[in-house]
Amino acid sequence: MISRQTIDEIRNRIDIVDVVSDFVSLKRSGQNYKALSPFTNEKTPSFYVVPSKGIFKDFSSGKGGDGITFVMEHEGMSYVEALKYLAKKYGVEIKEDARTPEDVAAQSERDSLYIVMNFAKDYYKNLLHKHEEGKSIGLSYFRERGFNDNILEKFELGYSLNEWHHIEEAAKKAGFSENILEKAGLIIRKDDKIYDRFRGRVIFPVHNLSGKVVAFGARILTKEKGLPAGRQDQPKYINSPETEIYHKSQVLYGLYQAKNEIRKYDFCYLVEGYTDVISLHLSGIEHVVASSGTALTEEQIRLMRRFTENVTVLFDGDSAGIKAALRGIDLVLKGGLNVRVVLLPDGEDPDSYSKKMGSTEFQQYLKSHTKDFISFKIDLLSADASRDLPAGRQDPIKKAEAIREIVTSISLIPDPIKRSVYIKETSDLLKIQEPVLLTELNKIIIQERKKREQERMRDDVHEPLPEFVEEVVQAGKTDPLAMVQMQERETIRLLLNYAESGVGDDQKVIDFLLEELEDVEFTNPVYREILDAFRKGVDTNTRIDNFYFLENGSDGVKRAVADLMTSRYETSPHWSEKFHIYFPHEKEVMHDVTMTNVLRLKFRLIQKMMEENLKEMKDVKDDATLDKHMAVHAQLKGSEKELAGILGIVVSKG
Repeated sequence: MISRQTIDEIRNRIDIVDVVSDFVSLKRSGQNYKALSPFTNEKTPSFYVVPSKGIFKDFSSGKGGDGITFVMEHEGMSYVEALKYLAKKYGVEIKEDARTPEDVAAQSERDSLYIVMNFAKDYYKNLLHKHEEGKSIGLSYFRERGFNDNILEKFELGYSLNEWHHIEEAAKKAGFSENILEKAGLIIRKDDKIYDRFRGRVIFPVHNLSGKVVAFGARILTKEKGLPAGRQDQPKYINSPETEIYHKSQVLYGLYQAKNEIRKYDFCYLVEGYTDVISLHLSGIEHVVASSGTALTEEQIRLMRRFTENVTVLFDGDSAGIKAALRGIDLVLKGGLNVRVVLLPDGEDPDSYSKKMGSTEFQQYLKSHTKDFISFKIDLLSADASRDLPAGRQDPIKKAEAIREIVTSISLIPDPIKRSVYIKETSDLLKIQEPVLLTELNKIIIQERKKREQERMRDDVHEPLPEFVEEVVQAGKTDPLAMVQMQERETIRLLLNYAESGVGDDQKVIDFLLEELEDVEFTNPVYREILDAFRKGVDTNTRIDNFYFLENGSDGVKRAVADLMTSRYETSPHWSEKFHIYFPHEKEVMHDVTMTNVLRLKFRLIQKMMEENLKEMKDVKDDATLDKHMAVHAQLKGSEKELAGILGIVVSKG
């Protein structure tokens, strides 16, 4: 367990802008910073960082919090993992007791998976360099591929012995349970038998963004390397299964090693497999990642977009590679990225071709053969339209289909300005009038929109209600509960931002609000949880602040706190400096603000009670009970009128 003193030291060292900038390109906006959301695919920046409060807020996804929360959300880490990451970043020492087998068994499943995968990675590395089979088969294979010591260490490559229970026995001796080994995908249970998943293969660890190993890819070697001939019927590559810490559609191989170079060059090469990534590193090209073992996914594209909006896709030159190129281009375009393409010669892949040409010539080849996706598609489709026809002739039907396919790709681009630019380029290259292409583009966009609407109606999918209801109007009438919760929200906002501020007579905001609302129970469970924590803090003489909730609150509380700590808009300094129009800061009029909030909350609670009382009256049968309800209504109505007069609100006489 990390001590409170260590946690406080880490918090004191954290610079929220510095932390977020490791993963997101921020731009200054007044006193704050903004960027495109790293959690959703958006065109307009709605991700804000507020240095003065040490927090971030993503209005697109609703996520928010401090630097620790950001690392947890962005990297998929636990709280302890995020603390350790930030401690390493800021040079804060964390002392931990040595782990015993009992300690390992007591860890949460997620933490245990990270620990056992790290054990397996070290174990495979050791076999590669120290075991006779590992050196003679695995290491010699890597050496023949040209992998030097730097590459072996950078990617933490290893070797698995050609035995059935080797890592199982070693891991059990180290204190890991059979259950956690199976959940990590290191062993397989079949017909009541257990055996190692990876046997007689070289090992490629897959890292997450923070450098933790979450999975393995394993390549079988040929019988010339000493393995039995029967093994040649096995698949060339096998990979870890999906686990609690590994979802293959959300991981890019090599991104951990490449992320700094991707930021440096502001573009990324995308290849297919493990050895393609490593071969490009050997050629001096480090800003490269691979989808490895899965067709490119929307999650992987969003992952790339965290670091750059520019992607160059390398594809094999055979027909399968070309088909993959066409599919991949459309998906990347839909993800809002700028796409360029390099198609390698027929029969070549990045690994083979980089070795054939050498580093310098291969780098030059990539530069000189890179095309934007429009030119690439036009070349491919034009060649298809001209097949089996005399030189200079094209099949008009195939040409029309090719044009429609290119425009369809352009329609996937979310940014309308980029779509317009690509339409113009297509018009110039194909000598087709721009209005014709625009008409086809609009037709495709409208058809796709109608299709999505029909699917929504067919599936009866409804948008979820917003988590924090500002105001609900039904049949021309304001919903009393929604209005109560709006004032509850305002109360919590004041407590989070001004709890220790004064409201006059040496009284703090927190004391004033808790005293005035002593008998009030909030209706919104999230706001109630926050208010109860403030009350408990006063009773136990414990200071409760924003960071307390970001650290200890439920997910709903964390989101609410981050939301209420952050303002998406701020008053421009020009109002006072240039135009001499002065707006008092909220803190300067805190007495009026808090008093008004209390009165409005009580006013809305009375209206809610009146509404509930009237509903109950409808079902009353006897006169005595009806008279009681009428008396309650008259009393509530009098209170409503009194508060309305103070607040300057006009209410009905009914």
